[in-house]
Amino acid sequence: MKKTTLFVLFCAITFASYSQSRTSSTRSGRAERLYNQGLDDYDQNKISTAISFFKDALKEDPNFSEVWLMLGEIYEQHNMTDSAIFAYRKFANLNPAIHPRAVHNLAVLEYSQGLYEEAEKSFLQYLTLPIRSEDVKARANASLEKVRIAMDFRNNPKPFDPTNLGDSINTDMDEYFPVTTVDQKTLIITRRTRTEVTPTPATNRLNVFGRPATDVENDQKVVFREDFYISTFDETEQTWSKAVRMPEPITSDFNEGAQSISPDGRELYFTGCNRPDGKGGCDIYVSKRVGDTWSRPFNLGSPVNTGAWESQPSIAPDGRTLYFASNRQGGKGGSDIWLTVLQDDGMWSEPENLGDSVNSTGNESSPYIHYDNQTLYFVSDGHPGLGGKDIFYTRKKSDGTWGTPVNLGYPINTHKDEISFFVNSKGDIAFLSSDRPGGKGKQDIYSFELYREARPLAVSYLQGKLFDASSQLPLDAKFEIINLRTGQIVASAESDEVSGDFLVPLPTDGDYALNISREGYLFHSEHFELGDIADQIKPKTIDVPLAEIKTGESIVLRNIFFETNDFGLKPESTQELERLVRMMRENPNIQIEISGHTDNVGSENLNQRLSENRAKAVYDFLIGRGVNSNRLRYKGYGMSKPIAPNDTEDGRAQNRRTEIQIL
Repeated sequence: MKKTTLFVLFCAITFASYSQSRTSSTRSGRAERLYNQGLDDYDQNKISTAISFFKDALKEDPNFSEVWLMLGEIYEQHNMTDSAIFAYRKFANLNPAIHPRAVHNLAVLEYSQGLYEEAEKSFLQYLTLPIRSEDVKARANASLEKVRIAMDFRNNPKPFDPTNLGDSINTDMDEYFPVTTVDQKTLIITRRTRTEVTPTPATNRLNVFGRPATDVENDQKVVFREDFYISTFDETEQTWSKAVRMPEPITSDFNEGAQSISPDGRELYFTGCNRPDGKGGCDIYVSKRVGDTWSRPFNLGSPVNTGAWESQPSIAPDGRTLYFASNRQGGKGGSDIWLTVLQDDGMWSEPENLGDSVNSTGNESSPYIHYDNQTLYFVSDGHPGLGGKDIFYTRKKSDGTWGTPVNLGYPINTHKDEISFFVNSKGDIAFLSSDRPGGKGKQDIYSFELYREARPLAVSYLQGKLFDASSQLPLDAKFEIINLRTGQIVASAESDEVSGDFLVPLPTDGDYALNISREGYLFHSEHFELGDIADQIKPKTIDVPLAEIKTGESIVLRNIFFETNDFGLKPESTQELERLVRMMRENPNIQIEISGHTDNVGSENLNQRLSENRAKAVYDFLIGRGVNSNRLRYKGYGMSKPIAPNDTEDGRAQNRRTEIQIL
């Protein structure tokens, strides 16, 4: 997949000047005649015969510097990198002052091939030659610094022991963009395969990288197609099943890939190219799964998609924030990383550039926001790296801005292009695509244990079923995980309307509330106080009955908090209380009783007063938010109505509660 981008525009000027001047440094008349014949053929675009004449000239005079220069630039122009380096080195050892830029080209090519010590020497040599422009000299010094940074990466390798995912996932074709669901049971990849389409001059197909979907094999132009393939993890065998092509309407005769799956596996955002409803060459689409059936993909439309290239989406665990790559106007370089947010009206916001902390004057692509909603991995050729496209990560600060990108280091990154990266929910296992030696074909999918400094926050998950408390039939409802300290929604999902199944990410580093809501039903809440359990994550399973809003039904408000032996509401209670306010506004005909309850620690009279004051605190909050007092009453029950034994701390905690009942 490596594509050298080092060829410079001045080459055309160089060739033209040589063709016109016909000056040379050789003393051999025959060598000069062969050289001039080579220039004539080059002027007529007879490249192969020109090279033959140049090689014959070198047989007459091996130190003919202009010939080595011409060969170096021809080889560079035609991506024959090894040959170009050889020729440029010969020139640099003979007469570099007649064309210093060739030494610069040599240094850049050596850097692109991971020959860092050689590149350093070539840049240093270039800087000793006559350079008229101070700007050019400054850029050369900056390039020299990048080479030295790459040397430092290579000399300080990171732990890395990749495992090829094997024949069930990888083939002799390209596999890339691996993603898994949060429970790590489903893997989706993009695979590039040959198509039956006959390429013609009118064929204008792009792949998910924005490049032509054509290539040359055995001197024949071939069209390739990208599709999704899906695999499931067999926990007994500890292996991935054979990846199979996802059915229509997800896959089509067009190119689709670079996908991002929601944590619960029910929404698939992806890149679709050359489609009839596209706004540009490649656009972002989404498909939603109900039961076992995927919907027909639909284009996200404006303002996300434009006439430019939009690709490689990554949906955040909040289900509302979408990161993607685009070369649209207003960026910092070639392609940049942008984000857009799904609004309450169902429309996406105007995309926002992630700014200078992430985007460079080069190209940034392949964003992946981890399930922790704080760690962003991406690919860049603009930040200091090892020569090609490297993988970086950055973390979101408390003010919402992004920290300085960190290169994942060598040998995860190499002088070649690393193009896609993914980290599992626990944060310890990473997946990447690579064409490194020993693979099954071209780009293969590998997994490896990610070293600790580069890991995101660990994320577990909550799963179960949602159903009607009376009929026991499955229900679809919205789930939200809320950070009680910040009030931010860190993850969201919906239960499946066919099965009632749900799965929602659960961060492992703080105090969180779960809220489940559905129109016409009392909301359900849970409270999770989680420490850093990255070394032993145990997914939680709960089945949730939702009760219709009708007389006699009640719920426990599990995210109402008071100080010990006090009735002042803690700030963390705000989210739950505001949800209660919304329920009262959405159901203007209901009346409720707010009841306070305690455990059996302390005197009966003290607990009675405490429970009543706590119920009144909630009552006062609702009044303050405009709820009519005629719809409310409050009462303290003290220790008289326990819902669990008081002989354990867990039981006593359950008994210390606030409830509401529909009157």
